Amino acid sequence: MAVALALSACGGGGGEGQTGTTGAASSGGLEKTQLLVGVVPVPSSASLFIAEKRGFFKEEGLTVKTEIIQAPTAVMPKIVNGSMDAFMTSYVVLMTINDSGAAKLKLFQHTMGGAPNVSGVVVAKGSPIKAVADLKGKTVGVNVLKALGQTVTNAHLQEGGVRPEDVKFVPVPFADQLGALSTGKVDAAWLVEPFLSAAKKGGATQIIDTTSGVTEGVPIDGWGVTEQWLTKYPKTAAAFHRALAKAQEVAGADRRAIDEVVPTYTQIPADTAAAMTLGTFTMEPDKASVQKLADLMHGYGYLKTKVDVGQLFASVGG
Repeated sequence: MAVALALSACGGGGGEGQTGTTGAASSGGLEKTQLLVGVVPVPSSASLFIAEKRGFFKEEGLTVKTEIIQAPTAVMPKIVNGSMDAFMTSYVVLMTINDSGAAKLKLFQHTMGGAPNVSGVVVAKGSPIKAVADLKGKTVGVNVLKALGQTVTNAHLQEGGVRPEDVKFVPVPFADQLGALSTGKVDAAWLVEPFLSAAKKGGATQIIDTTSGVTEGVPIDGWGVTEQWLTKYPKTAAAFHRALAKAQEVAGADRRAIDEVVPTYTQIPADTAAAMTLGTFTMEPDKASVQKLADLMHGYGYLKTKVDVGQLFASVGG
């Protein structure tokens, strides 16, 4: 996944239970009432935990269990066979999986879009690299090749007059980026929060804000499902969506609601969670920004087929 994959989880787990008849909404004829959701331990996943904490799932007659995942690609078999109902995914990963033909996925509910200083390229303290132009011929660490980090960095390289092919990208987990910088394994590193704040606090210098300027408002991630799941469980999908959307609205209006739940499913301490820069929690992404991201990925050869972003989003009744 393109966002904070190296964050390790504490908590989560659990498996899919038997379909039950819990909650007030059971009389509404839900096809199933117990769901298993794959959660990446990043702030974007907060809406699900807000929904649980505030009883929004219970109100819809749903029991939601979570399994911590590091990337949707690792659990595709579960997602395809239906043993996992929904999952947190970046837009980049969702489009990449669809492009590969491994599954037919839909973006079920948007979670977070980019905001200034949510991600960026940093260099070690005292580095001679001061600006984009200085990256020509240099090595840049990204958590995953041909994903969000490389895509948005390329856009800024081009704007600064540097061809993407003139920079060497290498995969380095977020947690190892600072070590790679200090030892010279990489000349620069693309980081997301909370790693970005930690790097700057440790003396690193940010030379590119990759969620502003030419990539301002870039969509980050959301909840994904398969087309087959939507067709098989339409009433359950509508109930699940209502609960998630209600929690997303809370997340967009109350930063404290996010700060309260993030430490419960990540290893991010409460004080760090409260201090980190977050993206924008909105009900829907800006479709033009999604299309721009898709076009950039296709232009750089990361997608074989051009994407019509109108086809990415689930249509959920109820």
